[in-house]
Amino acid sequence: MKRNKTFITGVVGIIIALICCTTPVLVILLGTVGLGALTGYLDYVLIPALVLFILITVFSYRKRTKASNEKENCCL
Repeated sequence: MKRNKTFITGVVGIIIALICCTTPVLVILLGTVGLGALTGYLDYVLIPALVLFILITVFSYRKRTKASNEKENCCL
């Protein structure tokens, strides 16, 4: 159970870091390149990307957990 809490804490940390840190970096980079008008559309890209990465993380965690359970059950 402790492993699950650690994984959830890591995922929440990744989400917070993505929302807080990536958006200002993208705004600064787009502004310096001259594409500052695109900053209004960042949410349309970042939120689906965030959801996609969360789904990938969940599926990989389930697959890893399922594989470890099958290893334990095969030796019984």
